[in-house]
Amino acid sequence: MKFVTLVCSLLFCLPSFAQEKFPDGTLIPDWFRQNEIVNIETLGSKYKITDHGVVNDSTLLQTEKIQAVIDQASSKGGGVIIIPKGTYLSGALFFKPKTHLYLEEGAVLKGSDDISNFPIINTRIEGQSLKYFAALVNADKVDGFTISGKGTINGNGLRYWKSFWLRRTVIPKCTNMDELRPRLVHISNSNDVQLSGVRLINSPFWTTHIYKCNNVKLLGLYIFSPAAPVKAPSTDAIDIDVCNNVLVKNCYLSVNDDAIALKGGKGPWADKDSNNGSNTNIIIEDCTYGFCHSALTCGSESIHNRNIILRRCTINQASRLLWLKMRADTPQNYEYILVEDIKGNAKSFLYIKPWTQFFDLKDRKDIPMSYSDHVTMRNIDFECDVFFNVSASEQYKLTNFKFENLNIKAKDGEYDKSIIPSSEWNNVKVNQLGYTDDAD
Repeated sequence: MKFVTLVCSLLFCLPSFAQEKFPDGTLIPDWFRQNEIVNIETLGSKYKITDHGVVNDSTLLQTEKIQAVIDQASSKGGGVIIIPKGTYLSGALFFKPKTHLYLEEGAVLKGSDDISNFPIINTRIEGQSLKYFAALVNADKVDGFTISGKGTINGNGLRYWKSFWLRRTVIPKCTNMDELRPRLVHISNSNDVQLSGVRLINSPFWTTHIYKCNNVKLLGLYIFSPAAPVKAPSTDAIDIDVCNNVLVKNCYLSVNDDAIALKGGKGPWADKDSNNGSNTNIIIEDCTYGFCHSALTCGSESIHNRNIILRRCTINQASRLLWLKMRADTPQNYEYILVEDIKGNAKSFLYIKPWTQFFDLKDRKDIPMSYSDHVTMRNIDFECDVFFNVSASEQYKLTNFKFENLNIKAKDGEYDKSIIPSSEWNNVKVNQLGYTDDAD
């Protein structure tokens, strides 16, 4: 009887043990653990594009015909747009409420390399709300939107990348806004979104951009753009922009820019603009990284990020593990960030410096102060060139960082604890050029 009572007591306690918390102490909702892939049988009627006049031809532009299938599904109450095995060339597509995208194994939705096939619309780009080219796949105000399957969305970006670098040789200060090109996927103002299983490759610009969305899950995605022989400029894998409750899980991320970047606005008065805002409750877990500029970046267009978790990931050939871009012309607050249970390598373990690439105070006379606090990095086994790539600055304050259970092999293992006041260092072992520095 005592044994039965003990077992029952333990079972009763299990939910409380399993209830995890965000870095600020609030409970992580069960939503983050409910990760079943969407079943397209539950999403309404199916519309296979080849049943509606679309043909398997990688050279024939078929934007209007594919859009007509989406519009037909929408007019009949919604459904799933199915891309069957084959390659289908298209410009910008716009999904409507209750429509979904499914790519069968062997299916390729290929983006046009002619910018004129992407209309200029009111959209969001680089921390600004303005007129810009639509993405290949667009969904605005489409609650419940899903992209799923085992197929590929290929941005066909080579021509755009070459054009960008060619312009840079003539105009060295050329920016993304000067050499215009489309994103691969842009989802905005939508709730309960899921992207699962598909391959997102060779984007001309940002790969997956999520703006002002709540409850978004990106599961089992393969996201890639090359760093050679032609660099794919600014092809961020996932840009999270003014979003709440986002889960990135079991994804492969390798791009020629930041793998996951938290956006939200830029400029001296960015915190006063209703188009901007915070990212809250973001979890990235069980992912594998190839080459990228950073595994997790706050910025460069970002004003507030809170409750951010990066955990149980493997990093290989990243330039940085955690990058806090402290932008001198923008008020920023990066708080309650947890990086834990990571293994792998990068050029820099932690990188925090003033970021001034496109500095512009406009009509503001003072430089806005920025902050980062309650950042924890723990249980990490890592190799890097530089361990503590952090600079002090009068434009920002870094406080309450915690480094715990770190096993680091670094070419440059030096660190200055005074740069981050009230920081904690527990069981930090840095092996530098044949000797070990233990920060206990």
